[in-house]
Amino acid sequence: MEKIKVGILTFSDGREFVHRDLVEINKRFEEKLKGRLESTGEIEVITGSEIVWKPSIAKREALRLRNEGAEVTIFNYAVWAFPHFTVIASKFAPQPFLLFGNVNPKYPGMVGMLAAAGSLDHDGTLSRRVWGDIESDEALQKIIAFIRAAATKSRLKGSRYGLIGGRPMGMYTAVPNVDLWNSLFGIDIEHIDQYEIIRRSELIPERMTKKAREWLEARIKRIHYDGKQLTPDKLELQIKSYYAVKDIVEEMELDFVGIKAQPELTNNFATMDVTEAFLNDPYDWDGPHEPIVCATEADSDGALTMQILKFISRSPVLFADVRHYDAEFDVLDLCNSGSHATFFAGKSYIPEENLKYVEFYPEGFYFPAGGASVRHIAAPGKVTIARLMRNNGKYWMAIIPAEFIDLGERAEEKAANTQIEWPHAFAKLEVPIDEFLSTYGSNHCHAVYGDYVEELKTFCEISGIDYKLYRR
Repeated sequence: MEKIKVGILTFSDGREFVHRDLVEINKRFEEKLKGRLESTGEIEVITGSEIVWKPSIAKREALRLRNEGAEVTIFNYAVWAFPHFTVIASKFAPQPFLLFGNVNPKYPGMVGMLAAAGSLDHDGTLSRRVWGDIESDEALQKIIAFIRAAATKSRLKGSRYGLIGGRPMGMYTAVPNVDLWNSLFGIDIEHIDQYEIIRRSELIPERMTKKAREWLEARIKRIHYDGKQLTPDKLELQIKSYYAVKDIVEEMELDFVGIKAQPELTNNFATMDVTEAFLNDPYDWDGPHEPIVCATEADSDGALTMQILKFISRSPVLFADVRHYDAEFDVLDLCNSGSHATFFAGKSYIPEENLKYVEFYPEGFYFPAGGASVRHIAAPGKVTIARLMRNNGKYWMAIIPAEFIDLGERAEEKAANTQIEWPHAFAKLEVPIDEFLSTYGSNHCHAVYGDYVEELKTFCEISGIDYKLYRR
């Protein structure tokens, strides 16, 4: 993914004779902040060409950040600064805003930050505050969490979601609210008939699908061809579907998608499991690619949650059913026929490291059209599970820190007890199962490796969305 462009404006005293004496101090603190942010490898910093000490400079430098593509703006304070400079800059600089107060006790930088923050509060300008020594990991992580959340909000604006098909199997929770998506996130929704997948699949050259199938056969642990539900020809049809959806994404300039599949495609054409898995993966048989979020069952709020998690974590996102609670191990079995990227089999960006744990099983009786189910058990590790949901027309987000558990020799037994041919992730939550099941508002959930609780909380706060943190 592209680096996040972060603008920094550093503010100073409005008296010229004072400002002149403070230029080098301000620049030193600004350079420290820039260096620490860029050292993460995630961020490209755009600084103002001049320390802000006049109203005209505040406007000019704020506009410069916007023109150079900043997605987030940090207002930086190391000395006393006239607060109206911040207010003026806020009218032109790219939102969201973070006010950072450096540790500089010989100069009243904290006073400057608080005066500016209070001024923004007066006119209702949303901002967040962090203070501390940027050399400390604690201060850096707070800033990074804000930047990730704020950039996610910025990147959602103007994006396009492709809704391929309609409501699946009566799921109200899968249907998007067009007005809310537009007003809260600035997302456009394009409705696309599933026939487009069938039509475009017919145009894909056989040589492409044969090459892809052979690539998969050489790397996947086992493909369970059965001569009926799963054959080489059926697998190639699924590969054609993958190319068809990629063509739709490119031609219609879509950023993320959801595919209904059930029952029209799964009854009469082929399942979309291969398509969904490798869209969500960071690679396919043609090489590396940026993951394209794809939600099965056209679960649009699921796709939106996944896109948020992708932007925040810069990694592939898992889609799953909340299928079963295993009391013996106190884990949820997260299991669904589609959208489990093969990345989760080994947590690697090298396909061979994951595919050696992946098996393709014939689809079961739910899907008479047949095809391969992309099956594996998710690798262990800390994860963040999340889901956007609606209650009486308002969004809220479930934020669920958890861990994918390795059940060792019992894993296959547990998977077989539920659904042998589908992928599984065994998730241990931090709260009792009764608390989760009595308040969670969907049959689907979404996860990334790592701890992104603060980023998601911040995203909700700057988006005006309530959240529930499932943590003791």
